[in-house]
Amino acid sequence: MATLMSQRHELETHLERAVRLQSPVLRLPSELLSSIFVMGVFGIGDEDPVMVSTLMLVCRYWSEVALNTPVLWTKISVSPHDTLSKTRRKLERSKSCPLDISITFEPRLEYTTSVTKHVINAMELIRPALWRTKSFRLSVPNRPQAHAALLRCQEDAPLLETLSIHIHHSMQDDAYSSPLLPLFKGHTPRLKSCSLTSFNFGWDRRLISNLRILKLAGYFNAFTPSASTLLSVLRQCPDLEELALRNISGPSVDSDTCRSDDLTPPPSSKSIQLRRLTKISFYYSGIGLTEQIMAHIAYPNLQSLEMCYLENVTPVLQLLYAQASTRLPLLHLRMESCLFNEIKFVNFLRHVPSLISLELVDIDDTSSAFLKDLSSSPPWICPHLEVLNVDGCTAFDWDSLRGLVESRLSVTPTYSLHSLPLPTSRVGPGSQALWTDQLLTSFAPQRLRAIDVTRCSQISKEMVQWLRMYVADVKCEPAKGVWN
Repeated sequence: MATLMSQRHELETHLERAVRLQSPVLRLPSELLSSIFVMGVFGIGDEDPVMVSTLMLVCRYWSEVALNTPVLWTKISVSPHDTLSKTRRKLERSKSCPLDISITFEPRLEYTTSVTKHVINAMELIRPALWRTKSFRLSVPNRPQAHAALLRCQEDAPLLETLSIHIHHSMQDDAYSSPLLPLFKGHTPRLKSCSLTSFNFGWDRRLISNLRILKLAGYFNAFTPSASTLLSVLRQCPDLEELALRNISGPSVDSDTCRSDDLTPPPSSKSIQLRRLTKISFYYSGIGLTEQIMAHIAYPNLQSLEMCYLENVTPVLQLLYAQASTRLPLLHLRMESCLFNEIKFVNFLRHVPSLISLELVDIDDTSSAFLKDLSSSPPWICPHLEVLNVDGCTAFDWDSLRGLVESRLSVTPTYSLHSLPLPTSRVGPGSQALWTDQLLTSFAPQRLRAIDVTRCSQISKEMVQWLRMYVADVKCEPAKGVWN
């Protein structure tokens, strides 16, 4: 009986193995299974990607397929939690595929003693593979560690598309303030995205030319770029799509050369034409520098604009008004801790009927009269406005806000442009577009979809409950204290 039971167990095991081998997943070709792994690991169409180590634990066949799929090993991360042996294995298994390299060390006290050594050892491993690096991101506490890593980036990088260098603390590193040799020997023909924080590279044009995305931050005093320097950089990037300047302060930035209220832009023939520019962000970049840049560029396709901590931005609003008189399809506008002339701001908003989101954070000039202007008709100001953020604005009263919400409750009627009366005289394309905008703004505006009244002390809980009856998304979170 024992022998029969043993034979029965062996037979059942054999049958189970045979059934598993007939599984459709195990009968998939290795090439197709490899493609499925790539989609799962890199989260293509999925918010919850799969880890490579999880795939390798399923079975021996899956482990072999994963090991023979070089693309799965192209993301190389160097941090206090990643060992150098792991980096070495990924470099070997990735074969000749383009790499995404990330070196990240946060400015924490327990990491300060070993960061430099860890960065140098990692760069010695990565250096032979720089020729196939697709993206390179470096984030270290101070300049000495950044220089230790970048001194080993002296090889060509023909495949590099994204470069990000972030130095957290740089105020006291004067000994390392001199620019390095040209990174990657100045040979980065495919570089399209560049983000630099407190990294002094001598404003080498070879590194920041022909870009699609340019982000600069953390330049103070003697390291602050002048307006002429930044304008020359923009001339080298005619296809620029996104520009961000953050935490830039110095004598050249805060000068009074362009701070008069009658600032007029140069002729369009002399402006820097940035026809693909869709997003601009100025965050504590100095009002003088901001005015000079906005006065010398043309941005007919701008969709998003952010201006934060820039003092009086009325001259910038005048420049935007001039641009809107020709073409400005602005969709999102955010202003934080700025001052402006309310009348000129309203006049500017009249020329951007495409605006969908308006954020005014800590703006003392957001008065009741301004909200009443948004409620008056016709023609409507910002008829397509769906999102309104007045976080920290306490100058307006409840009646003006309620009137704004009520004025936009009516459903927008549907009209066909072919059924609308045409202008009697012959007009050009620009006048035709202006006539269409004026005609559409004469009808009922879009209903508000979201409103933020956080830190608005004049808005009570009962008022918030009323808003929630007519607005789908209402935020009214109280201000957090020191201890949250």
